[in-house]
Amino acid sequence: MVYDPAQWHDFFVMVGGGAAALTGLVFVAMTLNADAITQDAAHRYRAIGTLTGFASAFVLSALALMGGQDYRAIGVEWLVVSGIAAAVYVAGYIQAIRTGGSQAAIRVGRVVFGTACGLTEIFGAILLIAGQKVGLYLAAVALVVYVAYLITGAWLLIVWTRPDPTD
Repeated sequence: MVYDPAQWHDFFVMVGGGAAALTGLVFVAMTLNADAITQDAAHRYRAIGTLTGFASAFVLSALALMGGQDYRAIGVEWLVVSGIAAAVYVAGYIQAIRTGGSQAAIRVGRVVFGTACGLTEIFGAILLIAGQKVGLYLAAVALVVYVAYLITGAWLLIVWTRPDPTD
């Protein structure tokens, strides 16, 4: 069996619940720093990408927990959701560069790593659709790594937008 929902239930409950909680916490933190975030394109697009990433982890988990689906359905859902999240992430960095966002906040290493996570999820989803069980594991590991990466991005966003105490 390529995908056994009973074996993956706890994984998706944990990832989806964690992503939902983190989305709420990050949203509140961003609200408290909304002026600073909206004034700089790099911060604005990092915020959009971060919330989209957390939301995609939640949506993927919710869809995977729906009953009556086989591995192909899970793979297609994962492909679509991770493709949208990756597109939002990359487009945000492109817009931040185009519109002159803070160069300190636009780091090539972060762009490459975040993009690699999204592409790995996409590749894993394609393998899953093709009936390769390894695709599910590849996409799942990429999802967990991406959520951890998003946490660091949210932290950087909050730190870089906090008021300077010397002002």
